[in-house]
Amino acid sequence: MTHANALTDPDALARNRARAAPDALFLQEIARDDVQDRLELVNKTFQSPAVVTAFPHIWEGAIADAAVFPETETLPLTTGGHDAVIHSMGLHWANDPVGQLIQCRRALKPDGLLLAVALGGQTLFELRAALAEAEIAVCGGLSPRVAPMGEVRDLGGLLQRAGLALPVADTVPLRVQYASMWHLMRDLRAMGEANALTSRLRRPTRRAVFERAADIYARAYPADSGDGIIATYELILLTGWAPDDSQQKPLRPGSAQARLADALRTDETSLPD
Repeated sequence: MTHANALTDPDALARNRARAAPDALFLQEIARDDVQDRLELVNKTFQSPAVVTAFPHIWEGAIADAAVFPETETLPLTTGGHDAVIHSMGLHWANDPVGQLIQCRRALKPDGLLLAVALGGQTLFELRAALAEAEIAVCGGLSPRVAPMGEVRDLGGLLQRAGLALPVADTVPLRVQYASMWHLMRDLRAMGEANALTSRLRRPTRRAVFERAADIYARAYPADSGDGIIATYELILLTGWAPDDSQQKPLRPGSAQARLADALRTDETSLPD
């Protein structure tokens, strides 16, 4: 049963993902490749990594010795059992994203690495705008159709709330060309990213809404070539470490042994009170 205040309907999300086409998961593949690149930049060999994902086949053989776990409300991770945890492309659907990160944090050994990838707030802003304008014009009101996704600053703040040290959040913007809005919506269904909001409209949408939205989209967000449309996806990558005494610590305020003005070879000017 879905809680009344839950943003995401887990049953609908599970159905959407069960219908996903294995050859349509290009966003999942991009996220995996980016995680692999970042792990190679870390000067550390991981002995007991874990991956949390709704699409385990994407990660088969991607990270040596990695254990793969399903993306569930209560993650089946072993407390203190992993030196790296990757949470792949699920936080944007999580009803409790902080809780997900806290569970990952608890699964880490001291100085263990968390890497989380999720869709960010700029994702599908074109589709959201076109559908909103069309539905208001045709029906006189709005219904939730695209999940509200977090901005990079907000998601970065979740790392600190989860008790992770050295938090970093950055984005990977992607612009994808489609023949039309209809092709984009088919692709979202094939990726398992169709509407799974608890407050979604439970009856069929009038075709006139989609026809008008497709026209609005084509006029407002054409591809650079003039053939088709552009859709924006934003991957947000969150990095944090389980606290450990070996990690760098910020200096106490006032403990500096040299003046910044001297280092910059400039004169220091006092600000007015």
